[in-house]
Amino acid sequence: MNRFLNAIVAVCLLVLVSCASSVNPAVGSWNISLDTPMGQFPAVMTIAADGTGSFDSDLAPSMPISGITFDGNAVNFSADVEAQGMQLTLVFNAIVNGDTLSGEFGTDFGDMAVTGTRLE
Repeated sequence: MNRFLNAIVAVCLLVLVSCASSVNPAVGSWNISLDTPMGQFPAVMTIAADGTGSFDSDLAPSMPISGITFDGNAVNFSADVEAQGMQLTLVFNAIVNGDTLSGEFGTDFGDMAVTGTRLE
């Protein structure tokens, strides 16, 4: 009986540890492309498990990201950026499907589609 209880406790601990250590599918580095009114805008977006990250492009200054939230395969955040002297709020919503993501950046001027592939 004692061995049986020990086995059940061990299995329960393994299940709890695996649940606690699971990483959201959005975590990692992504090669993304934004569909803007001026054409495609390539960038690299990095998302960390702690809800922080960065948005880097050769066409714009590096932008830190914070407040990233995860809900299943969905990832969301908003960021205030300056573009050509204007202050804009970008609202990012995307769904991760394996090593691809798709969604949009909502802006004051409308939504911009975004697609991406995992870099790792």
